[in-house]
Amino acid sequence: MADVAGAGLRIGVVGGSVAGCAMAIAGTKAGAEVTVYERSDGALEDRGFGIVVPPPLHAELVAAGYLDAGMPTAPVPSRVWLTRERGRRETRELARQEAAVTPCHWGLLWRTLRANAEGVTYHRGRPVTEVLPRPSGGAVIRTADSEERYDIVVGADGPRSVTRAAVAPKVRPVPAGYVVWRGTLPIDALAGHPHQLELLRTAWITLGFGGGHGVFYLIPGTLDGSRLLAYAIYGPPPPPSWTAGREEYVRRVAEEHFPADWAEIVGRGAHTSLACHDVADFHVPRVAEPPFLLAGDAASITRPHTASGATKALQDALCLERALRASSSAAEALGRYADERSDEGARLVSLGRRLGHAMVERTPDWAAMGAAEVADWSRATLDGAGSYLYGVPEG
Repeated sequence: MADVAGAGLRIGVVGGSVAGCAMAIAGTKAGAEVTVYERSDGALEDRGFGIVVPPPLHAELVAAGYLDAGMPTAPVPSRVWLTRERGRRETRELARQEAAVTPCHWGLLWRTLRANAEGVTYHRGRPVTEVLPRPSGGAVIRTADSEERYDIVVGADGPRSVTRAAVAPKVRPVPAGYVVWRGTLPIDALAGHPHQLELLRTAWITLGFGGGHGVFYLIPGTLDGSRLLAYAIYGPPPPPSWTAGREEYVRRVAEEHFPADWAEIVGRGAHTSLACHDVADFHVPRVAEPPFLLAGDAASITRPHTASGATKALQDALCLERALRASSSAAEALGRYADERSDEGARLVSLGRRLGHAMVERTPDWAAMGAAEVADWSRATLDGAGSYLYGVPEG
């Protein structure tokens, strides 16, 4: 590794989730000595939510050794737009688009990244209490029982980042005013719905309703060859008076707004995972200031309509590796990284706000739309921005 520009650098990574493991791989590939501090001592690989990444990025990560070709995925080439017939409970298809995605199981993705972070020192159950710059260069990572010096400290510690407090202490999340429900259901929730199952084998679904929408897609399960149904449903938060469980509220939303067949699918069986998150966003104007660098959700959070959380974190890692290899110093590498990734965070936040406005805050009359109207609406909403989620209309 003597010919690699990062050789000899010591990099400390705060956060050992997807972003942290990817950044650790980037550092080691560039020749650095990397240590990761993960605050949780739980089993991260058990997190079962679905995520999607662009197929070209998945291929690049496999070729670069971040992911394994054998890691299970559930790629589909198309997006299908659905809604409920006006005044009825039947499903109406609005449009189809060529919009390829590669859905993944979050836990399997993390497990693969963790396994490929060879040579990395990984501390689980070691929350970082503080990061501090050193007058003589580099920075210190403090935990409850240690203090270590590094040439670069990577903040991959999520929305409540300790590292971001050292880079951009005034940046705070901006609430959107609505929530997203994320869940996974066993594949037998589709029993008795062969049409929907066949549709999901070749497409991911957007189901529009007044004041929100749902997204559905298949992801790999943890058993070989198995599948789960993943979804995200956007809309207003539960009222303060709601005292029943989370599953009951999701089922109520589905019953009120979805076609009968999709409402029945959501209402069947016990969830394998379910969570409700307030939607918010922020971005740091410059995501690296030597000796600190921010990655993933520590650097920016966009509204999840962009499906860019894991995607951006993985792209951050590829950028860091390139920057380290092309630079003669840690400061130069961080400058290259900041020049490339700062603008991308701002772009995604702006795009997420436009999508949230159009798909939740001021939804169109879905029942009055067809393929041409969906295409026009998509172009107007994107306003020239690129997104792998919005392809060309089919047919």
